Amino acid sequence: MEDHKKELRQKAMRLPLTPGVYLMRDKSGTIIYVGKAKALKNRVSQYFGSEKNHDDKVRRMVSNVQDFEYILTDSEFEALVLECSLIKQYTPKYNILLKDDKGYHYIRISGGEWPRISEAKQFVDDGAEYIGPYVSSWSVKQAVDEALKIFRLPSCSRRFPQDIGKGRPCLNYYIKQCCAPCRGRMKPEEYREAVSEAVDFLRGGSAESMKRLTEKMEQAAENLEFEYAARIRDRITAIQKMRERQKVVSIRVPEQDVIALAQGPGSACVEVFRFRGGSLVDRETFLLGEVGNSKQARSEFLERYYSMRDQIPPRLTLDGPVENAALLEEWLTQKAGRKVNITVPQKGEQAQLVEMCRSNAAEQLAQQTGRTGREASALDELARLLGLENPPQYIESYDISNLAGGDNVAGMVVFENGRPLKSAYRRFQIKSFEGQDDYGAMREVIGRRLGEYYQHKDSGEGFGRLPDLILLDGGKGHVSAVRPILQQYGLEIPLFGMVKDDKHRTRAIAKDGGEISIHSNRSAFTLVSTIQDEVHRFAIGYHRQMRKKNTISSTLTGIPGVGNARARALLRHFRTITAIREADLEQLCGVKGMTRPAAQTIYEYFHPDSGEKDSG
Repeated sequence: MEDHKKELRQKAMRLPLTPGVYLMRDKSGTIIYVGKAKALKNRVSQYFGSEKNHDDKVRRMVSNVQDFEYILTDSEFEALVLECSLIKQYTPKYNILLKDDKGYHYIRISGGEWPRISEAKQFVDDGAEYIGPYVSSWSVKQAVDEALKIFRLPSCSRRFPQDIGKGRPCLNYYIKQCCAPCRGRMKPEEYREAVSEAVDFLRGGSAESMKRLTEKMEQAAENLEFEYAARIRDRITAIQKMRERQKVVSIRVPEQDVIALAQGPGSACVEVFRFRGGSLVDRETFLLGEVGNSKQARSEFLERYYSMRDQIPPRLTLDGPVENAALLEEWLTQKAGRKVNITVPQKGEQAQLVEMCRSNAAEQLAQQTGRTGREASALDELARLLGLENPPQYIESYDISNLAGGDNVAGMVVFENGRPLKSAYRRFQIKSFEGQDDYGAMREVIGRRLGEYYQHKDSGEGFGRLPDLILLDGGKGHVSAVRPILQQYGLEIPLFGMVKDDKHRTRAIAKDGGEISIHSNRSAFTLVSTIQDEVHRFAIGYHRQMRKKNTISSTLTGIPGVGNARARALLRHFRTITAIREADLEQLCGVKGMTRPAAQTIYEYFHPDSGEKDSG
């Protein structure tokens, strides 16, 4: 395999330094990846060089490449256009693939004296009236649900007039979300009027419907039809309440798409919120496989997503940077026929929208991976806060514990996918020095841990697995002390400290030369605080255990003829000092390595009166 990889690299090194598209093929000749490049030689040769900077997805792709071919283009922009076309044609395995669902959705209004409003996936020639088609099933469902609630129309499975008077009305009647024609107290013409108004609402939207209903209410009041006017007033109030709820996602930018990416172990999710007229009108969720680099993933998603769509808003608001943003803007602008801007907001209303979109993506991903949305969101937020390419799925954290330099120990805890992985916890005794030197202790522990990695890396488990992130319980001094150890081993593992305030609560994250405030990032703050509390608990628990053991051991070594080895043997055999004190001479002689004179000395130490009686 290595020889073949060298051959492919040699072939790649002969490529020109010009824009183009490259196509990777497997043993069967199937195209498994299509990419574009500003300089073909540089981009393609990277695949067959060192795997150090490759994520798992790229490594798997490269391992399956038998050969590649390329197409030269006059510009990078032409390469982008050609790449989109080829991906749509070949749907390669290792490109981000989105289902181009051309299905349409409708709003169905059945016929008869008691018509019903419902969603429909297809148009059927059944005598019913259909409104549509709509591309999004979500927008159809939202519109139908709103119309039924506002105009208090039934959403149950009862049939009219067959089921009128055959049972008590359901809960919706009592919470004033249904007029309950099943009670038999509503005239068919009154019911049909409500349906007609609901259809007007669905066709014209809330503003137009409000205008018409207000005119009808005023006319009814003039005609002294006060009961009818009151009924129309209630519908107007319901529309106003619905609009108030929608203000939660109403924005000043009239038309835009908000797009956010959430990543998990081996999978990712992209959420798209579509805003039109300043309000959320649609949302789409895309569950993807492993995507690797987040910048590249966003870029590929935008290419695939808008290759499938004719309507492109003037503004795309993203949760993070993309590769070749200027090139993508040029392509989108040409496709839309007007200027399209890509933005990554940092604060204000737009940043809040992005956060809402990202939270939804994290929740959708959590449903697939078995994590909670909070865990997925916290890891994603922590990655952005620390400037990591991907959320850290495997986090190791270290803390040193001692008492005035005595009983010097360290604890290591592991969090996998935002949860404690207690089977991977480890404890260390500091061996290279005595006394208090937290920096030296941390250097020793990290050095020993990384040394274990090279002995067990083939297993890929325990110490044979490298973390995505290391968090030290300490400030920038700890980070600076440990950084050279990582460099010594040639590893580029993100390394940060966890800083506490004077009340021992997490305050910030330390990096080389400064600190990162985390109080405004609620999910990340909670996760880091949990990790810091856990590693402190684990380290100090081990320290207390060692101090107690050493205190007991020192009690035994104070007996003439009992050294460290014999003290440990006694503790292994009897477990406690009390059990040793209560043991008779024969039981003490039964300890491994024990001589009878030594046993006699120990017995007499705990039973001084027995020695005096024997001597008398």
